[in-house]
Amino acid sequence: MISPYKRQLLGWLSYAFASEVFVVVSLTLFLPICLEQFASDNGYLRPDYDQPCSSSSGNGTSYETERCAVKIGWAWIDTASFSLYVYSISVALQALTVISMGSIADRPTCRKPLLLTFAFIGASSAMLFLLLPSSSPLWFLCAVFAVFANVGFGASVVAMNAYLPSLASASPEVAQARMNLGQPNPSSQPIPESVDVEDDEPSVYSQDSASAPLMGISTPPKVDQNVFDATLSKATSRISSLGIASGYGAGIILLLLALIPVTKLHGSTFSLRLAIGLSGAWWAIFSIPAAIWLPSGTHNDVSSHDPTVGKTEDRWTLRSEIVAAWKRLGVMLRWSQIKQLQHTFRYLAAWFLLSDGFTTITSTAVLFGKTTLHMEPSWLVLIGAITPAMGITGSLVFPYLQHKFSWSNLKVVVILVIMVSCIPAYGCLGFLPFVKSLPFGGLTTPGEMFGLAIYFGFAYGAFQSYARACYAELIPQGEEARWYGLFSITDKSSSFVGPLIVGLIADATGNIRYAFFFLVFMIWLAVPVLLSVDVGRGRTDARNYRIQRSLVSTTES
Repeated sequence: MISPYKRQLLGWLSYAFASEVFVVVSLTLFLPICLEQFASDNGYLRPDYDQPCSSSSGNGTSYETERCAVKIGWAWIDTASFSLYVYSISVALQALTVISMGSIADRPTCRKPLLLTFAFIGASSAMLFLLLPSSSPLWFLCAVFAVFANVGFGASVVAMNAYLPSLASASPEVAQARMNLGQPNPSSQPIPESVDVEDDEPSVYSQDSASAPLMGISTPPKVDQNVFDATLSKATSRISSLGIASGYGAGIILLLLALIPVTKLHGSTFSLRLAIGLSGAWWAIFSIPAAIWLPSGTHNDVSSHDPTVGKTEDRWTLRSEIVAAWKRLGVMLRWSQIKQLQHTFRYLAAWFLLSDGFTTITSTAVLFGKTTLHMEPSWLVLIGAITPAMGITGSLVFPYLQHKFSWSNLKVVVILVIMVSCIPAYGCLGFLPFVKSLPFGGLTTPGEMFGLAIYFGFAYGAFQSYARACYAELIPQGEEARWYGLFSITDKSSSFVGPLIVGLIADATGNIRYAFFFLVFMIWLAVPVLLSVDVGRGRTDARNYRIQRSLVSTTES
C-alpha cells in the first residue's frame, strides 16, 4: 500500500507531468507559430496592403522578400510581432495574478482549489483553439485564449510550488536528519504548510515544532544543523528535479505525437490548433491524479502551527487577501531590506535580465526559424523535442562537472550564461558579408537551428536547476515561500520586456535578426551583476536577517 507521503508526492509530480506539457509543446513552440499563422492568414503584404499574405498558399504564408502585416484596430502590425505582443500581455497579466493570489495560495485550505481552478482555466483555453478556425471573423480571439492559457498555467504553478517545502520537509531522509537532531518525528502529523500572517511578521513555529529546523527557529549544534540543512536542500532539489524531468519527458512524448498530424497536414493552421488543443487535453486529463492525491488541507493544519493564523482563518476575504499580498510585497521591497540583503537583491536583478533574455531567445528563435529561415512546422516540432531532451542531459552532466572541478553554484551559473550568450552573438554574424557568402554560418540555414537547439537545451536545462539552487543559498530560512514568490514575480514581471522590445525591433526594421544584438546586450548586462554577488556574505546577511526578524516577532508577541 502506498504511504500518504508517496501518494502526495505522486500527486505533485502528476501535476508537473500534466502542466509542463503546455510550456514545452504550446508556449515555446506551437503557440507563437499558431498566433503568427492566424495573423498571416488574415494579413496583407507590405507596403501596399492589398495582396493577402496567403494568396498563393492555402496553408501558410507566401511571402519571401516582402513582410506580412495584419491590421489590429487602427494599426498595422507585423505578423511576427503579433505573437510577441500577445505573449507580453499574457505575461504581464500573469505577474499581476501571481502577486495577487500569493497570500491565498499560502493557505492550505485554498491551495488545492486554487490550483485546480487555474488549471481548468488554462487547459480549457488551450482546448478552445480547436473550435476557432483562422478564417473566422472572430479569429482575434486566439489572442484571448493564449492570454488565459498562460495566466492559468502561471497561477496554477505558483500553487503547485507552494507544496514543495512541505514535501521536502516530510521526505524520509529529512525526517531521519531531524531525528538525529533530537527533534520529534513528524511522520504521524500532517505535512506542515507555509502560512503567512501579518505583513511585517514571518511565520514562526514553537521551539519543539516538527518543522522548526525548516523554519530556522531551533538552535542545535552547528555541525548537526549544517548536516540537516544540506539534507533538506538535497531533498528539495531532488523533488524539484523529478518535477522538471517528468514535465520535460511528458513534453517530448506529446511533441512526437503532435509531429504526426503537423507533418501529414503540412503545417496547416488546423494542425497547429490541434497540437495546442492536445496539450490542453493532456493538461486536463493528467491533472486528475493531482486532484485526487494532493492534500486539501484543513483548518487544523493551519491553526496547529500558528495560533495567530487560526484566529483569522475564518474571517479572511478575497479582497483583503489580495490587498495583504500587495502590502507584503511592499514590505519585502523596502530600501532597508534591500540594503540589508543586498547580495540577494543583486542576484534577483541578474535573474530579472537572465529570465527575460532566455525566454526571449526561445520565442525569437521559433519565429526566426519560421519567418526568416522559412522552416517547416514539422522541423520546428523536432527542434522543440530536441531542446528539452538535451535539457535533461545538461541537468545531469553539469553536477558531474561541478564536482570534478569544484565549481560553486554561482560559477556554474556564470559559465552557463556565457554559453547561452554565444547563441544570439552567432546570429549577429549573419549580417557580415563574408559570412553570407559561405554555405552556412551566422544562422543562415535551417540546419544550424538544429545544432543550436542541442547547444541551447544542454545549457538551459542546467541553468534552470542551478539558478534556483544558487538563489536558495541567499534567502532567509523560514521565509522560503515568500522569497521564492519574489523569485517567481521577478521572472514573470520581466518576461514581457524582451518579447515587447523584439516585437518593436521587428516592426521598425522588418528583420527580426536585428533582435539578436539586443539579446546579446541583455544577457551580458547580467554577467557583471552576477560577479558582484558574494554568496558567502549573502548567506551571512540572510542568517542575520532571520535572527533579527525572529527577535522582533518574539518581542511583539
